[in-house]
Amino acid sequence: MSLCRPLLNLVLRLREKRFLAKVEDPQVLRNRFEQVARWLFWPPRGCHFSTGVLDGVPVTWARGAGASEDGPAMLFLHGGAFVFGSPRTHRAMLARLSERTGLPACLPSYRLAPEHPFPAALEDALSAYIALSAQRDVILGGDSAGGGLALALMAEILKHGLRKPLAVFCFSPLTDLTFSGASITANARADAVLPAIRTGELATMYLGDANPGDPRASPLFARFAGAPPVWMTVGDTEILLDDTRRMAERLREDGGQVTEVITRDLPHVWPIFSPLLPEATATLDTLADWINCRLPKTTGS
Repeated sequence: MSLCRPLLNLVLRLREKRFLAKVEDPQVLRNRFEQVARWLFWPPRGCHFSTGVLDGVPVTWARGAGASEDGPAMLFLHGGAFVFGSPRTHRAMLARLSERTGLPACLPSYRLAPEHPFPAALEDALSAYIALSAQRDVILGGDSAGGGLALALMAEILKHGLRKPLAVFCFSPLTDLTFSGASITANARADAVLPAIRTGELATMYLGDANPGDPRASPLFARFAGAPPVWMTVGDTEILLDDTRRMAERLREDGGQVTEVITRDLPHVWPIFSPLLPEATATLDTLADWINCRLPKTTGS
């Protein structure tokens, strides 16, 4: 483990976790995350960003140096508890992954709660996916709430017999909005970023009166027969540790091929801190190798 890891954890614990524990205004959360992204999440040299629309959903394209214009693309759903976050906060990380895989990354700007509660985010993700998959093969991904959204989207794709993604990857996914995993309380103090005391409140902003056990909201309760390969990673001190562990079990129960990577004492969605955090860069390298092994041979990978 790098010397940067404990320092980053300390800074996140003293600043971001305390901030997330007390701020209630969604717009303040959004502004803060955008500001942090500008300070800390730097895109690689030679990358290119552009905007577009997929079936009415605004999207941002992130292309690393040398990324192909044709062939498969990544569709990435950003995290932020369904309340904050945007393609701008995550595009640098996806540009780095694009650089490693040679694939362009598409980040939908799905509607956020509480202005647009469940299932608005899933509806936008599905619309963008159907439009993109009509044009090319798709690698589906997401982080945190966006990781759960990606898995819920995969369940909808399978349920309705739509064109499957080639593979799915998730960083620290939120898969259970009933928050029944033991790590929610067991890791409440250890988690460097997420305050467990806010989970129910933030989920209510997203769900409104909807059932938190609805598989479209909590993919842990969905079915995944015929799913493509899935790669997931989470830190062992995260409150969402059991969201990944139990999700992996569910996928395997349905015959899925799952790569489950549990790391030691890394913060929530640590790959976003590349290149500041060496472990973040290493995780992106590992994931890129996994993605490249799942691409059609005709792509030259």
